[in-house]
Amino acid sequence: MNTPVLTGGCQCGAVRYALDQQPQNVHVCHCRMCQKAVGGPFAIICPVQKSAFRLTRGTLSYFNSSDIARRGFCNLCGTPLTFEYPDADDLGVLVGTLDEPDRAPPENQYGNESRVSWYAGLTQVPGDTPTYAGNPEMLHRISSSNHQHPDHDTMVWPDPS
Repeated sequence: MNTPVLTGGCQCGAVRYALDQQPQNVHVCHCRMCQKAVGGPFAIICPVQKSAFRLTRGTLSYFNSSDIARRGFCNLCGTPLTFEYPDADDLGVLVGTLDEPDRAPPENQYGNESRVSWYAGLTQVPGDTPTYAGNPEMLHRISSSNHQHPDHDTMVWPDPS
């Protein structure tokens, strides 16, 4: 078995995967279908050959988002993980599910006809304050009750309930 180039998984840890190649043509997709699939203004997709993608824990469930494409997700926590055309040789992994998303920076953008109007101004929006910096009680409550799987593989999968 190959040493993976990148690893990742869903929010609860039921699904884990390994990539045996560096993604090519990592891209931001602004299309309306991707917006709805990820619940955000865009998706960032990391294409790899299907032969370089392997599940190391769990199985994917699928939603056929069109007659020619499907999206893989964890059926326990709902995390969207992949986008693919079943007849193609590659599939797209969603960058937010990588353990090290900084290692897959976007190279291109697609679906620009659906780009939200405020996208270009995102770098001007304030945001240097750490999450819950002014509310240590809330930070403690969240961190002490966190059910999210860590950004690395584990031998045991925690029960998400």
